[in-house]
Amino acid sequence: MKKTALLLGLHCHQPVDNFHEVLEEAIAKSYLPFFEIAAEYPEFAFSVHYSGWLLEYIRDHAPKLFALMQKLADRGQVEFLTGGFYEPILASIPSRDRRAQIDKLSDFIETHFGQRPKGLWLTERVWDGAITKDLIKCGIEYVVVDDYHFISSGFDQEKLNGYFLTEEEGKVLKLFPINKNLRYQIPFAPEKESCSYLESIASEEISAGVIFDDGEKFGIWPQTYEWVYEKGWLKRFIEAVLESDTIETMTYEAYLQTAKPISLAYLPTTSYFEMGEWSLRPHDALELEKVKHTLTDAFPAETIEKFVKGSIWKNFLVKYYESNQIHKRMIALSSNAKRKNPDFMENLYKAQTNDVLWHGVFGGIYLPNLRDNAWRFIIGCENEAYKGKEKIIIHDDNCDGYDEVRCLTDELVAVFDTKTGGQLCELDIRDKQFNFANTLTRYDEAYHDKIRHPQTEEEASHEEEGISTIHNLGGADLEQYRPYLITDWYLKNSFVDHIVDSAFSLEQFQQCQFAEYGDFANQPFTVHKVKKRTFTLQRDGGIFVGGEAHKARVKKRFKVHKNSIDFKIKLKSNVGEELFYLMEHNLHFADSKAVKIEGEKFAENHVLLAKESLELYDPYTGKTIVFSFSEPVDVYIYSLDTLSQSESGFELTNQGMTIGFKVPMEEMVLEGEMRVVS
Repeated sequence: MKKTALLLGLHCHQPVDNFHEVLEEAIAKSYLPFFEIAAEYPEFAFSVHYSGWLLEYIRDHAPKLFALMQKLADRGQVEFLTGGFYEPILASIPSRDRRAQIDKLSDFIETHFGQRPKGLWLTERVWDGAITKDLIKCGIEYVVVDDYHFISSGFDQEKLNGYFLTEEEGKVLKLFPINKNLRYQIPFAPEKESCSYLESIASEEISAGVIFDDGEKFGIWPQTYEWVYEKGWLKRFIEAVLESDTIETMTYEAYLQTAKPISLAYLPTTSYFEMGEWSLRPHDALELEKVKHTLTDAFPAETIEKFVKGSIWKNFLVKYYESNQIHKRMIALSSNAKRKNPDFMENLYKAQTNDVLWHGVFGGIYLPNLRDNAWRFIIGCENEAYKGKEKIIIHDDNCDGYDEVRCLTDELVAVFDTKTGGQLCELDIRDKQFNFANTLTRYDEAYHDKIRHPQTEEEASHEEEGISTIHNLGGADLEQYRPYLITDWYLKNSFVDHIVDSAFSLEQFQQCQFAEYGDFANQPFTVHKVKKRTFTLQRDGGIFVGGEAHKARVKKRFKVHKNSIDFKIKLKSNVGEELFYLMEHNLHFADSKAVKIEGEKFAENHVLLAKESLELYDPYTGKTIVFSFSEPVDVYIYSLDTLSQSESGFELTNQGMTIGFKVPMEEMVLEGEMRVVS
């Protein structure tokens, strides 16, 4: 008799140290009700992966759920898969950290659930052959990936209903391809549709219906709590599966005892198809959509997916400067000699979590709280590694071919990037473990095209039975977001050098539509005259007026003290036009609306004229940032907001505030101090 084994797996994860209320909602609406219903059907076998820190949280804050997990594990109904404890992209972290994180989670599962995992959930299904040997060293026998991995290698989708073998230097690993049809059906389509599909792929040698996807789909994603629990989809689905003569529920480990592998397979470095789209530059992502649409009439979807590909996950480190900055700081710290320090290692492993490093449907790099957490862990490592040391380190930590200047004092870590205009890209307050330079550039995104070219009413109203998946949710009233379609042509760091004219205005500044006459805001500077606390950054560039290029030099001297940065900006040029020098700073706060500027809460964008100092008090850190100048400056301040997509539509997110200090350019020498005081 033909049979299909339903290998149902749930991957459950929350960003490390996510908001308490978010975790409680996930437990109440997704994790707990799923286990409660599953417990009513002991013969319903399934598999789960929970990231390690989430399991710790559940153990400490949701004892009812944790006890249910243990109960179902004891009776063999649920199988736990391992992975990186803090959910890193395994291919993005060093080998020894990769093994340590896997072992840490496997140890936790063995201690609390009596199972030593043989299977591994691959974070975001990011496969790279380089991780194979490390997985095998950790006792891993099988990994769950995406069917797209196999399709893009040349396999046919209808022949993927089982598992495969791959090897590295003769060391063998088993691979399960997740079925895309099931991934989009469960739990969104009516239960009969999924059951019919499972029955249609049955075979004499028991095929596998492989589905391993986000547990949050069962209650947290839009409309799913009502659909899965209140309207009874999950109970109906379980009962329909158990009543079927063709479908049998199994854990992955149990299936391996029953079935033989389909064949040998070698996979490319890839993830699921959508990830390949998201990691492209916006123009290329739109072009990929056009290519797919053009080919649709001539080729089936599987053929298109086999030969038309996006980029790879690591391209997010190219796409987002801020992502690469976090990632490379973590990589540099990983090689530090303080690895025997347990506090250092915990901070390091937490800094390796994947969520903050990329962006697709979920907020990712766009979420300031995730970046704040990442920087808190990085600064925690820095505090353990460089206690009591004060020095300047010049090295290319971010792997872009240009040096960064990292200044360490008892109270600050200040990093200047020579490639990006000699700008301050990191300003860590060591006692509060907070990075005031943790802003985000306003990037153009492919999905912004939905606002520029919204769907017609007919397209937007087209729905099928069931509920929408997270990938095809529409947005309401997109026109309201059009004013926020702003793209910065330079990075939102501090000590950014602009040359502007008398027409410069706050609105132009905020819209990034002012006339720029210099080439200093996004071009490299060189390092000169480095001493213990002092260094100089210089660029011989140009000022461009009336079609003519005028030679110009900007020299920036910095002296880093215990809690302050002295600066002297000197601009030399023979331009006779009336122009102005604007020094831009972008500062991040946990809550910009609570920040007091000159004693008043920051309520709206504004201009302050002829100021010799500026004070910004941040109640979150209890710190005041004080700018003081050698001469009066005009101050321009606006709220730095980004427009991104999320699981529920479009979101406007505050990343901090932008401050511009303007002075006449003629014979310009601007001296001052940026100080952080308690």
